[in-house]
Amino acid sequence: MLSGTFISFEGPDGAGKTSALQAITAEIAPALGDRLTITREPGGNPISESIRSIILDRANTAMDYRTEALLYAAARRQHLAQTILPALAADKLVLCDRYVDSSVAYQGAGREIGEAAVAKMNEFATDGLLPELTIYFDVPAVVGLRRIQAHRDPTKVDRLDVEQTAFHDRVRAAYLKLQAAHPDRIKLIDATQDPATVVAQSLALIKQTAPAYF
Repeated sequence: MLSGTFISFEGPDGAGKTSALQAITAEIAPALGDRLTITREPGGNPISESIRSIILDRANTAMDYRTEALLYAAARRQHLAQTILPALAADKLVLCDRYVDSSVAYQGAGREIGEAAVAKMNEFATDGLLPELTIYFDVPAVVGLRRIQAHRDPTKVDRLDVEQTAFHDRVRAAYLKLQAAHPDRIKLIDATQDPATVVAQSLALIKQTAPAYF
């Protein structure tokens, strides 16, 4: 039995979801203590983090797009088995920076290898497990890329960050399509708002979805 609550954070590059997650963690961690698990994809444990380093290494320009999608799915499976499922079984609130929707948007649409094919691959990897809530931070591609250029450490810019605007436009369009198809699970927040508002709206959704923790 999985008695915990699983919530994912999604958005195009530069949407500010990771910063929002950090602010939310700082606010709720003191009260929740070890009932809270914060994790990320790809990554979340040593094996998945090793796969992450291969995927995002800017030197790996020869990586085939399907190889990339398979590596994300492999990292996700290990993350689920080693990190997420044990936390949910222990009745924890799990907040995850990216999950399946990222692969559908980035590899399926951004890389143009097929959203349905990537979704099917990840259904196998996850055994169909989806979050109770996905908070989607929406921002136009040009705004997100401008934020990356202005604020991100150049040494931390990865293979996906350096893609052309058309790639990121496809990613955003796929996210919006996913949100329209799954409105009960995926809730959209306008990430062009000031950070405090974005965090407040996100926290309200989290408390609404997982009231037992608050």
